[in-house]
Amino acid sequence: MTSGSERPLRAQIDAIYRDEARRVLATLIRLLGDFDAAEEAMHVAFSRAIDRWPATGIPDNPRAWLVSAARFAHIDQARRTQRFDASAHRVRESLYPTHGETPDQSPDVHDAVIDADIPNDDSNIVQELVDDQLRLIFTCCHPALAESAQVALTLREVCRLTTEDIARAFLVAPQTIAQRIVRAKSKIRTARIPYQIPSLADVPARLDAVLHVVYLVFNEGYLARTGHSLTRADLCVEAIRLCRLLRDLIAEPEVDGLLALVLLHESRRSTRVTPDGDLILLEEQDRARWDRALISEGIALVRRALSTGRVGRYAVQAAISAVHAEATQPSDTDWQEIVGLYDVLCRLDDSPVVRLNRAVALAMRDTPDVGLRAIDALLEAGVLTSYHLAHAARADLLRRLGHYANARAAYRLALSLTEQPSEQRFLEQRIADLPARDQPVT
Repeated sequence: MTSGSERPLRAQIDAIYRDEARRVLATLIRLLGDFDAAEEAMHVAFSRAIDRWPATGIPDNPRAWLVSAARFAHIDQARRTQRFDASAHRVRESLYPTHGETPDQSPDVHDAVIDADIPNDDSNIVQELVDDQLRLIFTCCHPALAESAQVALTLREVCRLTTEDIARAFLVAPQTIAQRIVRAKSKIRTARIPYQIPSLADVPARLDAVLHVVYLVFNEGYLARTGHSLTRADLCVEAIRLCRLLRDLIAEPEVDGLLALVLLHESRRSTRVTPDGDLILLEEQDRARWDRALISEGIALVRRALSTGRVGRYAVQAAISAVHAEATQPSDTDWQEIVGLYDVLCRLDDSPVVRLNRAVALAMRDTPDVGLRAIDALLEAGVLTSYHLAHAARADLLRRLGHYANARAAYRLALSLTEQPSEQRFLEQRIADLPARDQPVT
């Protein structure tokens, strides 16, 4: 058992919950075959840890202890349910006798003892070759489920985001997300969808959905939509880990592309905020602090993905990030190449957000008014009216053009559409820094 620590024990348990809950739950879903039963058993296990670890100390392998405790809790609950059902049957027999036989009563057992007897290393629990979370992602992304359900279920069960967090991320009502998750779990149960990684022959057909979900996981970590912190390192690290597992499983350019993309973004995550948690824009970041090892690995993966000739949207996005990473200072950025890459990306993924990013690149390559016209066209089409970053980008171009009154209105609209404290502070500061009068037209 682990000896005492300077931190209070409850703080240590809370940290273990943050670090291990997703992995524990994934293993329990595999062992118990039921999402809800696994989640209930996991919470019982953590509750027992809070009760027992002050006396016994934290085990050397908390994850194995928690999984074992949860399995015992599930077995105890099943036995209690069986005894209750048998008792209810006997009551019915006494009130309404039949010629049927009373089912055997399960032996009377006490709650399983969860203590130091739980092994620290159980080969049935500690997965060394195949990761349970990877199994869980493929299960959540099964083609029998609608794409919206795949994403909602994975973010809830793999990433442990709340229903409210997921709803905010996709601009829908929490009730809608909750219904998607319930229906997805029911579908997995009734269709008996196996909890396993598909065969190599079936992986490509299911890879797009899995990559999309991993991408969303990283995005939530890189730009957290809720909470006081702009980033969530745990989700970023988890997405990178899952990407590496996918790459070990299958050699596909888009897997290389996604891994490259998340590594290149991760290389500068620590420079995106001040020690006080305030947002730092790309052009203002300390590039000397960017992680060169991650950048080198990411660029090598980009080159490998592009060399195959089978270019996908993640590889192109990674190539754009690589151009930024190679510039030692903002003025060295090759905006011509970036606009060209966005042109390619638009052919692969002609989404409004991609078009918005291309508009910003146009403003950097050409002039702010060129980018502004492109953003205005998107907003007039009604596709980004509730997207705060579109209004923030528009406000910045108006500011650069000296149209301070319009910039102020656009910044305020962007501010009204975000709940992220770091972004709110940034936008408020931008508004405060604007001159009172527009720049004279010359």
